[in-house]
Amino acid sequence: MNMKKVLSTLGIDKMNEGVATGTQWLKGSGEKIDSFSPADGKLIASVDGCDKKNYDAVVKQAQTAFEVWKMYPAPKRGEIVRQIGEALRKYKEPLGHLVSYEMGKSLQEGLGEVQEMIDIADFAVGLSRQLYGLTMHSERPMHRMYEQWHPLGVVGIISAFNFPVAVWSWNSFIAWVCGNTCVWKPSEKTPLTAIACQKIVAAVFKANEVPEGINGLVIGGRDAGEWMSNDVRVPLVSATGSTRMGMAVGAAVGARLGRPLLELGGNNAIIISQHADLNIAMRAAVFGAVGTAGQRCTTTRRLIIHEDVYDAFKKKLVAAYKQLNIGNPLDENNHVGPLIDSAAVENYLNTLAEIKKEGGKAIVVGGVLDGEGFESGCYVKPCVYEVTPEMKIVKHETFAPILYVMKYKKLEEAIAIQNNVPQGLSSSIMTLNMREAETFLSHKGSDCGIANVNIGTSGAEIGGAFGGEKETGGGRESGSDSWKAYMRRQTNTINWSDQLPLAQGIKFNV
Repeated sequence: MNMKKVLSTLGIDKMNEGVATGTQWLKGSGEKIDSFSPADGKLIASVDGCDKKNYDAVVKQAQTAFEVWKMYPAPKRGEIVRQIGEALRKYKEPLGHLVSYEMGKSLQEGLGEVQEMIDIADFAVGLSRQLYGLTMHSERPMHRMYEQWHPLGVVGIISAFNFPVAVWSWNSFIAWVCGNTCVWKPSEKTPLTAIACQKIVAAVFKANEVPEGINGLVIGGRDAGEWMSNDVRVPLVSATGSTRMGMAVGAAVGARLGRPLLELGGNNAIIISQHADLNIAMRAAVFGAVGTAGQRCTTTRRLIIHEDVYDAFKKKLVAAYKQLNIGNPLDENNHVGPLIDSAAVENYLNTLAEIKKEGGKAIVVGGVLDGEGFESGCYVKPCVYEVTPEMKIVKHETFAPILYVMKYKKLEEAIAIQNNVPQGLSSSIMTLNMREAETFLSHKGSDCGIANVNIGTSGAEIGGAFGGEKETGGGRESGSDSWKAYMRRQTNTINWSDQLPLAQGIKFNV
């Protein structure tokens, strides 16, 4: 698909405004943001970032819209989100191409990310009729107790570059059916996909004659995230990104007694048992390690392999890596695209130097690619290193296609190795042994928010709550009952008697 046509279809100009209250775009007077494609290094377009005045205007409009939006019946809100899903189906091809070109992930992954938005819209539609509370028996006669859920207000969303649109949809679509309004601060590395989504969604809201401000957009740098984190008008801030960023957001939001919802770093491992189907394990390991050029929070970064199959699996791994095609992500024949920018490449190289310093042994050698097709300087070789679990670098997350392999003798040892990192997002075991699988999923097993058997660490479905423990932040988004994070719980008691009995049998006579 021609990129010029893609940009035209999505309404992206050479110079774009980066602040919107819905369909109304405000002239941003903050720092100009240039979006370069890591695929070819070319400038795609530029964006006028927001300043504090712009930001305040968007939040104020979101507050005003909330007073109206929260009174819509939840199924009616769900119907509008259903229409958003239909609009995304219409724009799936151009939006998927833009995701791929601006972020650098493969076209299949770009299209898959838009499909994930469509799927979460479908999920949210069903959810709009299932925002259930509970009824409880009162200890007092002729009393009824129940609990219900109310929307919070304005939900702030800070998203990362690696999933520039999907993670926003996880938050916003569910927040909308719950009755909240949203203000989105996307990554400044991928502003154009955010503008495209804003235009698609705002058109649906306008067609339904809902107030301006239900979907707000503020494109900017670190300042915009800090304004949101410290803003008492934003009761919930959902932030996706590095652990360092999440700690700052969590501290700021917590200091004002707001709610932080954090999805942060991962250092994910696959345990490969001597009882594993090695062909399945290989596919899971390679896709998990090199998909999105290693720039997923669920990327497989460690393989913990039983000593009986260690050498055989290493040989399979080397052979598989030789088959990888690296190049322009819009070419569907390529498996691996570029890193997001030169800073990511520098981080990759620094990590390789640290691995060498600590004594890691290269099984598949890394490096930066140059020459024809690699002019952007952002293409690197996926690499594999033999390490020991005690190495400091192994406990560190590097957002790049670097895979560590190590041995184990007993399952208990493998689980201990897997858990002995600061992060706790995704985990997996490859085994056909039922006892091993159940041990891995038990209290003795993985300490991660996601634990899989015979599938990899990467590629979560929207039906399950997504998130992790420890330095991953503890948040949960997307499926299951994660909708409760976007609402406040209220317990109600109704006395329909002609007396006023007190709880716990207390007597109070006046």
